[in-house]
Amino acid sequence: MLDDYGFEIYEENEFPLAYLITFRTFGTWLHGDDRSTINRSNRDVPGTVKLDPNRPLRERMLEKMAQPPVILDKPRRLVVTDAIEQLCRQRNYVLHGLNVRTNHAHAVVAAAAKPERIADAMKAFATKRLRELGLVGATERVWSRSRSRRYLWKPLHVEAAVNYVLYCQGDVRFEMDDWVH
Repeated sequence: MLDDYGFEIYEENEFPLAYLITFRTFGTWLHGDDRSTINRSNRDVPGTVKLDPNRPLRERMLEKMAQPPVILDKPRRLVVTDAIEQLCRQRNYVLHGLNVRTNHAHAVVAAAAKPERIADAMKAFATKRLRELGLVGATERVWSRSRSRRYLWKPLHVEAAVNYVLYCQGDVRFEMDDWVH
């Protein structure tokens, strides 16, 4: 937002207006992947250089996996979506946008809490629901260890993140009949 003179208005908030949170399913983006990765020890350092693709490393990681990668089919995506929406209602988080994909989920959420705790709660609640419905095994890992979070301090950033989450994922979220209840 600009002031009367055309300068950006600085908003002082204790917490960001919202967070863009992304987390991946287990085994779907390994170190050495062609899409590149970040070294775990430096992942929270701004400007961290991404690691170059390394196919032998990726192959070694695949060999060490105790289970196959987790791909969320349509029923699982719907359960994860419902679980995250329910969690946000229970905790009074404002969910601005949510898109659960086959191998990751994006959420734009406003809450007076740390984004790591929000993401971990989303992952845990979704996993619990998937297990209750028998859609994943009792010991199956559903999510990767980490998560990405972006702090959104201005309304324009929140709007851009929601637009990205809902409309910029390469295809339509679900088939149109999913929207009709």
